[in-house]
Amino acid sequence: MTIKHFDAKSTTDDVLGDIDLRGKRAFITGVSAGLGVETARALVARGAEVIGTVRDLDKAHGATKVVRDAAEQSGGRFEIIRMDLADLSSVRAVTDAMAAAGKPFDLVVANAGIMATPFGHTKDGFELQFGTNVLGHYVLINRLAPLMRQGGRVIVLSSNGHRFADVDLEDPNFANTPYDPWVAYGRSKTGDALLAVAFDARHRHRGVRAASIHPGVIQTELIRHMEPEAFQAAFTAMNEQHLAQGHQPFEVKTVAQGAATTLWAGIVADAETIGGRYCEDCHVGEILPDDAVVSAFSAGVRPFAIDAARADALWAKAGELVGEKF
Repeated sequence: MTIKHFDAKSTTDDVLGDIDLRGKRAFITGVSAGLGVETARALVARGAEVIGTVRDLDKAHGATKVVRDAAEQSGGRFEIIRMDLADLSSVRAVTDAMAAAGKPFDLVVANAGIMATPFGHTKDGFELQFGTNVLGHYVLINRLAPLMRQGGRVIVLSSNGHRFADVDLEDPNFANTPYDPWVAYGRSKTGDALLAVAFDARHRHRGVRAASIHPGVIQTELIRHMEPEAFQAAFTAMNEQHLAQGHQPFEVKTVAQGAATTLWAGIVADAETIGGRYCEDCHVGEILPDDAVVSAFSAGVRPFAIDAARADALWAKAGELVGEKF
């Protein structure tokens, strides 16, 4: 068998090719736009059954027409259900329903997320980005874990934005720290990477693996909390820094290229290769030295985002905060 090599320009269709996914079931958070829609489309186009969560069913119905069309043509299945990661009662209600149905999953993608939001709190009182991106997914993936088939995988979307900040387990809600939206985002994306490390360590013995991925820089609804002019100014400044470090001009990915790493890690790559790792551009990310100088567009993962002891500490803290330990 020939092993294919993929890169930053590979798309979801490049990665999955003619793989037959009939009989496979996937659960994806955030399928009302961007990466979630494309991930679902690529899966159902190959016969998979996908359950996707959204906050707004009316909006999602229009946004997911391409997924329903692909499912109709392939014989795959697609269903959307309402769930709000910023409300743990919503997450628990959905996972209870999945448990009651008793149907197994082969892939769970913790795709939904928010970025650089104004300061706020989830319904349960947690800082909005940490509570949504990390704690909501902590409850979700753990409650779905008993439904995972042997050979199944959990993919958690992190970001190279993890390099903005490590998690702060002493002050996760900015109670004693001045709030900065990008620091909060960095904490949450580091937390997402650590969730994958911790989940993998706890489930690899039964053949279920987890990895985090950085999809790349893509203009999706994730930037909805930023003014277009502010986003463009930030992007220009980051690209100038990138060029000053001797790199080639940076190119924004398409959505199909951004979702490719999710499906590479979730379906195609060797389980032992990706288990507990941080992946980007359809390969395992390089671990950066602590003193490495990087631009916002450079590749690589900071050691604190894949540290096993740090992952265990986050796992324990998350359980304490949500009142549900796994």
